[in-house]
Amino acid sequence: MPKSLEHSATSWKGQQLKHKPSLIDQLDPRLRVVTAALFAFFIVLSDQLSVLIIGLITAFALAILARLNLKRTLRRVIAMDLFIVGLLIMLPFTTPGTELFSIMGLSASQEGLLHAIMIGLKANASVLCLLSLIGTMNATLLGHTLAHLKVPDKLVHLLLFTVRYLDVIGQEFKRMRRAMQARAFVMGTNWHTWRSVGYLIGMLLVRSLERSERIMAAMKCRGFKGRFYLLDQMTLTRLDYQAAAVAALWFALLAGLSI
Repeated sequence: MPKSLEHSATSWKGQQLKHKPSLIDQLDPRLRVVTAALFAFFIVLSDQLSVLIIGLITAFALAILARLNLKRTLRRVIAMDLFIVGLLIMLPFTTPGTELFSIMGLSASQEGLLHAIMIGLKANASVLCLLSLIGTMNATLLGHTLAHLKVPDKLVHLLLFTVRYLDVIGQEFKRMRRAMQARAFVMGTNWHTWRSVGYLIGMLLVRSLERSERIMAAMKCRGFKGRFYLLDQMTLTRLDYQAAAVAALWFALLAGLSI
């Protein structure tokens, strides 16, 4: 069952992306992961407003190249912005510097406002880049890509097993929840409800542990020795080299502007 990373925050089951094939999909997955990591590295560490604006414009261009659903993507970016909006509102009033304006005796500084704007630009550029380059990958493909990039096996296994069994745990939770409803349990705000929910979570953990032990025993019976053997061979194409050259020039430009 394919797991789409773009939908991993909205459904345990994963959903089939309404994503049309694009130029980004033709690139080697290793190149996409490395480019996204370097992009985030350059953007987050930069303190130049011009670099951040260029980064945000580039991230939008990548989203268009990836042929993302713009309405769905903007909805996710706005959800992320709402998460940090409190911090951005408080920064102008908590950062010392040149007074810009005052509200009810609280002074907002120019430096604080600039800092808040830079944080917003960094967050939006990084998220858009990740959605464009990595968010359209199949989660299994991402796991194999990380393995090819020599990421520790335990982290790769954790990702692949999490993707595989989140839906199984979700189905187990639904069965237990239906069993509670069949016994006339009604969710409320009393001590009985909290105790019942605690029992539900506890039993879910216990059953997950028992299932993991059975899965491990079954894998050992099939010769599992702590590693997966990668049968897919990833090779760089001419398009990958061209994209790598463009990315290198772009990173060189950012480095030059940051000096």
